[in-house]
Amino acid sequence: MSNKKESLENFKTAISSTVRSLSNSQKIEVVFGNQNTNANENSIKLPDLNGVSNKLNYEEIRAIADSKSLKLRFSDKKTLKKFEPDGNISKKLYHISEKIRCEKIGVTYFQGVKNNIENYYQKRLSGLELKKSEDKIIESFENYLRVKFLNFDEDDQVNKKLKSYKKDLNKKFKNKINELKDLTLNQEKFNALISELISDMSLDDVVDNEEKNEENNKKEDKQSKPQNREQKAKEKEENYEEMVMDGSIPDLENQATDSDKSDEEIEVEDNSRPDLRKRGNTNFGDLRYKSFTEEFDEIIKAEELETSDELLRLRKNLDQQLLQLKNFISKLANKLQRKLLARQNRSWDFDLEEGLLDTSKLTRVIMDPFNSLSFKKEKDTEFKDTLVTILIDNSGSMRGKPISVAAICADILSRTLERCMVKVEILGFTTKHWKGGSSREKWMKNEKPVLPGRLNDLRHIIYKSADTPWRQAKNNMGLMLKEGLLKENIDGEALKWAFNKMSKRKEDRKILMVISDGAPVDDSTLSTNTSDYLESNLKKTVKWIESKSDIELLAIGIGHDVTRYYNKAVKITDVQDLGDVMINQLTDLFVKKNKKTLH
Repeated sequence: MSNKKESLENFKTAISSTVRSLSNSQKIEVVFGNQNTNANENSIKLPDLNGVSNKLNYEEIRAIADSKSLKLRFSDKKTLKKFEPDGNISKKLYHISEKIRCEKIGVTYFQGVKNNIENYYQKRLSGLELKKSEDKIIESFENYLRVKFLNFDEDDQVNKKLKSYKKDLNKKFKNKINELKDLTLNQEKFNALISELISDMSLDDVVDNEEKNEENNKKEDKQSKPQNREQKAKEKEENYEEMVMDGSIPDLENQATDSDKSDEEIEVEDNSRPDLRKRGNTNFGDLRYKSFTEEFDEIIKAEELETSDELLRLRKNLDQQLLQLKNFISKLANKLQRKLLARQNRSWDFDLEEGLLDTSKLTRVIMDPFNSLSFKKEKDTEFKDTLVTILIDNSGSMRGKPISVAAICADILSRTLERCMVKVEILGFTTKHWKGGSSREKWMKNEKPVLPGRLNDLRHIIYKSADTPWRQAKNNMGLMLKEGLLKENIDGEALKWAFNKMSKRKEDRKILMVISDGAPVDDSTLSTNTSDYLESNLKKTVKWIESKSDIELLAIGIGHDVTRYYNKAVKITDVQDLGDVMINQLTDLFVKKNKKTLH
């Protein structure tokens, strides 16, 4: 007896050590069965070890422990909660998908973990008795994801039992599986997409209807003959298999106790997206971008947002910050100016029949009066008819040094390019309010129609127009430092605005530089539409400008790689590099010959 007890204690110690290693936390408390626990977020509960005496049961516990440890390590509770769908079955499928996502990350690094989980799962699968429709849905879903994500072997007997469920499930998910795999390391986007797919199937409604039908059938069966009962039961099963669109597997944690709810995940820093609205039967097809209303949007000059005294105060604040970077940015500005002026050195066409008299050839006429006079004309230069638009993300995440450096560099570029006869306009984009503002209020008063489109009040700011000299607009740059100005960012519509503005200009060459720190985000819009609504619109807008227009588009991402949106993009990790990158990018554009043809 003492040897058995010692063996169990050794096993507990080994499991606890493994859990702490896999979860990457030494503070995890591991409890077994009804053992007392502090019931905090840093604990996991495993099945009771009493009576465990064979290798198979030990393997079961190892698999459960491995799965829970990976969930603790790789799943953020707040992100998971934000995208949780409505409905009992939908929630179960959603949490199962998150568990498998975490296991997918774990098995990539730990082969032993994969073996433990797969052996346990296959053993449990072989003994299943699937009677209830809900069980079949759950089992089909987990089996499908495990085969697709973890490359588990398919069981012929299980496939036979769940054939119709898995077939319909594959129709629903096959076009999204690769996308889900690509998002394995991005919990936020993975949770949003899987929640959307699960909600779209409305499985809870299907099962509720099935249960109601079953109750009605039972009432009718009381008055019917036994042979009729068997026939109705068969018809009911066949009808359900035609209706259901999805299936899934029981959670490993269900093998423990109901108190497992307390051990969900370790809370980590919340960097998640806004909540995804529960959509029920909504069909998420190929939606075109739209705005719920544009009556509250505004395009406004910077000087109209603040008094002249306040703008002057903000400008002085900007100048103080500029002093710290004065030498650094001045060198870069001089570098750009030298290269531009070098390209703009005056050059001439000689020996023409008309134009300006070429005085260098007069000696030829003096020596021989029969020689004709020679004329010359100045060649056109590439940059005398150029417009540069700098579009700056004025979102809340730019607050602090990023927006200060962006304002300073835009100011310096404006001065520098102006000396080189290149026109510059400086624009900014944000929203008038957090959380939707007047647009959302109108939407709520109109009974909250589904998928309303963009649901916030845009604010597009003109800091400096192309025809305004820098001296007249310089105080406007300080407005970017105004507390409370920076809110949400809807990049796609801002790009369209800047593009339309530039398209009306007469300049032959047009360059649009976007400065942003990541993806478009607006809580109100993302909580009422698909999770990629704004991002998809940005990609389509960028693609059109790059392929269908003569405007040269380049982007600078501050701390984020924006190459997934823009073909010509640069990422900087330190905002101190912004001035260097902005000037170098423009220099590269200017010094090379413009080969772009007009469409």
